[in-house]
Amino acid sequence: MTALLVVAATVLVAVALALQARRGHDMNLEQWSVGGRGFGSIFVFLLMAGEIYTTFTFLGGSGWAYGKGGPAFYILCYGSLAFVMSYWLLPTVWRYAKRKNLLSQADFYTAKFDSPGLGVLVSLVGVVALVPYLVLQLRGLGSIVSETSGGRIPYAWSIIAGTVVLAAYVTISGVRGSAWTAALKDVLILVVVVFLGIYLPVHYFGGFSQMFHAIDAAKPGFLTLPAKGMSPSWFVSTVLLSAFGFYMWPHSFSAVYTARDERVFRRNAVVLPLYQLILLFVFFAGFAAVLVVPGLKGSDGDLSLLRITTKTFDPWFVGVVGGAGVLTALVPGSLILMTSATMLAKNIYRVARPDTTDRQVGLLAKILVPVVAVVALYFTFNGGDTIVSLLLMGYSLVTQLFPSMVLSLCKRRVVTTAGAAAGIVVGVAVVAAFTISGATLNNLAPWLPQPLKDLNTGVVALVANVVVLAVVTMITRRHRAVRGAPTESVTV
Repeated sequence: MTALLVVAATVLVAVALALQARRGHDMNLEQWSVGGRGFGSIFVFLLMAGEIYTTFTFLGGSGWAYGKGGPAFYILCYGSLAFVMSYWLLPTVWRYAKRKNLLSQADFYTAKFDSPGLGVLVSLVGVVALVPYLVLQLRGLGSIVSETSGGRIPYAWSIIAGTVVLAAYVTISGVRGSAWTAALKDVLILVVVVFLGIYLPVHYFGGFSQMFHAIDAAKPGFLTLPAKGMSPSWFVSTVLLSAFGFYMWPHSFSAVYTARDERVFRRNAVVLPLYQLILLFVFFAGFAAVLVVPGLKGSDGDLSLLRITTKTFDPWFVGVVGGAGVLTALVPGSLILMTSATMLAKNIYRVARPDTTDRQVGLLAKILVPVVAVVALYFTFNGGDTIVSLLLMGYSLVTQLFPSMVLSLCKRRVVTTAGAAAGIVVGVAVVAAFTISGATLNNLAPWLPQPLKDLNTGVVALVANVVVLAVVTMITRRHRAVRGAPTESVTV
């Protein structure tokens, strides 16, 4: 019970920070969703780190180290590549968003392509992709509360309680509360994860080298990439897919708008790759659990960090670990809810009802927060994928927005609105077909060389996206030229 009390105290501190964060601010839509565009380097860093280091990092990373071994290291790679891209990409996006007073990712596409319809499409793709990401956070919350309570609070009730707290937290504080709580979360997660990653291998095995030798002896080949399945070609394609999609998550994209100036992103691009090293300690904890708490199968592998913590430490420290874990769900979960509700209200409802005022849009966005939460709650109880699998599916979807976004940054219009829309639709359709059918390249095209059969299917969808985008762009341009219509203009 001690552990649960510590977790509850952490949640109360987060709620108190949320209430403090909103003081002195009129919570209109701009303040609620992008903080009035007034965040400096530290807050933007904390906000973006809060989105990156979630229950996926805390439970999913250790869970994959526990269940998959070597392939888990892909998680360490893609973030660093994305941070390098952000040095050039994010300042350009910020400048355009600042000039156009944009509030959501869909606003960017609407303005760039002068097409509210494309904004609706992007909103739908974004919300659909965010649902599994939100499910990931809710499952993490449920697992943490249930495990730290020693099973006294059932898993289902833990998730429901966490969802209620999350929805209330978002409605009260908006993005400011998320940024303030991210500061507490980052301090806690840094201390907890580094300590666990060092202490557990030393305590149980005498050191890192001894731990890895023991795992290799018990499970030969576990720490390497297999020749088939999660092979090097799967690894590389998954890293590239995740790097391209890193800032395509709607809540990550709109978090860019909160910055005070563009220099913030260049500073963060230098620091964030170092912050990525925290993941190593998450893996060490997961690897230590392989032999200490064996036998966890499938999605139960996500519980490995909590199980080894409960076995090793006193209840009060288990509560500290659980509290850090709850914050890794609360910060990104709040941003996901807020972003989804904003896009539904501003980029879908307002397109259908153009006479809707800014005040009405802001009110509707807050009303939609619990609606989105209930939808995510439904899928939380009706799915069996592991945390990392859920995230990979979301990445495959949001990455379909990457080609048209990057091409829209060119000074000269290189892709038409029809081309961008067609590419996104085809890419999403391919992802949906693979996901629903459970098919892979291995069983669809067994005659392919093994490296091609092991490619992440999200990359296949991305290739189809780019091909269709190029073909439709050429066709629509030729059609416009025949009709003598002016070419589409572009705003840089």
